[in-house]
Amino acid sequence: MATFSYTALYPIRCSSNRDNHHEHKQKLNNIRIIGASGRSSTKADTLSQTAGVASTFNSITNPVVENGCIAKEELRQNIPTKKQSMDSHRQGIVIEGGLGYRQTVVIRSYEVGPDKTATLESILNLLQETALNHVWMSGLLGNGFGATHGMVRNNLIWVVSRMQVQIDHYPIWGEIVEIDTWVGASGKNGMRRDWLVRSQATGHVFARATSTWVMMNQQTRRLSKMPEEVRAEISPWFMEKQAIKEESPEKIVKLDSKARHMNSNLKPKRSDLDMNHHVNNVKYLRWMLETIPNEVLECHQLSSIILEYRKECGSSDIVQSLCQPEEDGILKDGLRQNNDISLLNGFSLASEILEGGGLLGSFEKVPLRYTHLLQTEGERHNEEIVRGRTTWNRKMSIMPFST
Repeated sequence: MATFSYTALYPIRCSSNRDNHHEHKQKLNNIRIIGASGRSSTKADTLSQTAGVASTFNSITNPVVENGCIAKEELRQNIPTKKQSMDSHRQGIVIEGGLGYRQTVVIRSYEVGPDKTATLESILNLLQETALNHVWMSGLLGNGFGATHGMVRNNLIWVVSRMQVQIDHYPIWGEIVEIDTWVGASGKNGMRRDWLVRSQATGHVFARATSTWVMMNQQTRRLSKMPEEVRAEISPWFMEKQAIKEESPEKIVKLDSKARHMNSNLKPKRSDLDMNHHVNNVKYLRWMLETIPNEVLECHQLSSIILEYRKECGSSDIVQSLCQPEEDGILKDGLRQNNDISLLNGFSLASEILEGGGLLGSFEKVPLRYTHLLQTEGERHNEEIVRGRTTWNRKMSIMPFST
């Protein structure tokens, strides 16, 4: 069997010992790697082109060198500096005339629950991942959590202020789904990001989502206006298209200690923190859903959620989760009479429904609604973190779109 050899550049950590700096200073060395191949020797540039990674290899052979060392993140990530039309590794392509992004994903076994459908947490994680990959493909990504080069220079990061997700059907284990995402303007200093999640096999839209993002100074942790250089970076990507149209955003009331359901003493773990060093928004969702009664979770699935983010949560915070059912959309125990109107489990029922035997069918169509609040305990007592509202529909007994 023939062998091949090629020259590659590898970063070597530089010594910080001043006394032995010159003696132990390590430089980038040419390392010859011997491996097995069915062809004769070839140079590095020829090998990289054959593998279809010429542009990536170029970024390695012309690295950013700091103090005689290549930044390891730059070498390993190879973040594009120019707009890309497709990414075979992430199964992503640009759409909408080059402004939008579509990623194809397969629902993995660890992304589903006991019913073999994707969990809401998994869906939100996929939305977040496609958003970051969209920025990656744009060539604007700096070294932050979706931050552009201009944001990095101004020490700014993105924080989500509001998010709404509507789910008609949940993808199942092994299903291939397509996720489209794009951005638009939101006021003078904000950005809107939308998503559509659909089945690749049927084309049916499973979920829609929209979110609003603002900028925060990474050091002061205060909201910031959008610098002109950042506006110039992202505004060419703005679209008017919306996944969810809201004429007037629904207001979520603040709960107090009288809330019916409550979980206290919730402590973030190190694994809950994101690259911006605050609790990931998906963790907030988990804390909220844990206050939903088990009898509701057994027979219902979440169909929509609205989240209003008020304050970031750090690793040292202690959190309390409050949950209150809405009076006109919640299962209550028992049967009661109120002003001669029959009520069963909290729902107003017309007499003809009761007499005609259509109670169950009508009852199952009524959604359940809950209001949520995450707030701090301890020294930062009762500081709001997130307000939320969830809507729940009865689980379907059969899978949709079956043949």
